[in-house]
Amino acid sequence: MSRDPYDLERPIDPRDFTRRTLLANERTYLAWWRTGITAIATALAAARLVPQLAKVKHDWPYTVLGVGFALIGIVCFAYGHIRRIQVDRAVREGSFVDLDHTVTLVISVGGVVLALGLVALIIAEG
Repeated sequence: MSRDPYDLERPIDPRDFTRRTLLANERTYLAWWRTGITAIATALAAARLVPQLAKVKHDWPYTVLGVGFALIGIVCFAYGHIRRIQVDRAVREGSFVDLDHTVTLVISVGGVVLALGLVALIIAEG
């Protein structure tokens, strides 16, 4: 007979916390990758697909926005990898490592600037 995984009377193995944290770190790494892939897909759409479908007069602004989104995607890939290694090491050493707020600020500000650029192009081309 299998035991209920939520049985509160079973002994707690402290190693479970480390395993769960390492698995959570792995899921977070994959989230960085999903975000990077989304930014790259947005870059492709903004730089190539939208100008062709909309038959715009000047496609260079879309190319600039596409390059910006691609750069954010690259930052997500790179920082996700660095962060995964840092957290993995910290968990194994029993310590904690803070998120680099400079990187997240760059991604956030970059995203806002690019989104505003897209809004401006939509209004200008509309």
